[in-house]
Amino acid sequence: MLRLVVSTILLFAALVCTAGAETCIDVAEAAQHIGKVRCVTGVVKGIGQSRSGVTFINFCEDYAQCPFTAVVFPRDLRHVGDVRNLVGKQVQINGKLRLYDGRPEIVLRRPRQLGGKFAKLPPVPKDYDVEKRGRFSAGRYAHPKAARSAAHAGRKSNDGGIPAEEPVEE
Repeated sequence: MLRLVVSTILLFAALVCTAGAETCIDVAEAAQHIGKVRCVTGVVKGIGQSRSGVTFINFCEDYAQCPFTAVVFPRDLRHVGDVRNLVGKQVQINGKLRLYDGRPEIVLRRPRQLGGKFAKLPPVPKDYDVEKRGRFSAGRYAHPKAARSAAHAGRKSNDGGIPAEEPVEE
C-alpha cells in the first residue's frame, strides 16, 4: 500500500515537472506572446544596471539586439535575491510579457517568478547599494554636531593674515 502511494506521488510530481517544462517558451518567441502570462526560458548572458539602479537580466551578448529582457527594479531586488548568480545559467522566468521600447520584458518582483533550480537565490549582500551599483555601502549614521554658541558665532579668527588690533605707537 505504501509503495502505491509513493509511486502515485512520484508520478504526479513527474507530470507537474513536464507540464511546466512544456509551457516555457524560448526568448526568441517572447514577442509573439505580449500581454500573456508565460514562462520564458534561456541562458543568462549578462546582468546590467542603469544609473537609477534598475537591474536587467540579459539573454544575449549585445543587449540592444536581444529579443527579451527581464527587469528587476531597485525596490524589488531584496525580495528577488542576488541575480548576479544567474550569469551563464539556464533559467525560467514567469510573468506577464510586456512591451517596453519595442522589446518584450518580464518585470521580476518576487522570487517565485524564477523557476527551475534557481528559484531560490541567495539574498543581496547587506552592503550592496543599488543606487551606487554595489560599489559603496549606504554609509554610517553620524550624530549631528552641536550648534556653535552665540559667543563664538560672531567672532572672527585671527589666522595671521591681517592683525586684529593695530599696535598703538606712543
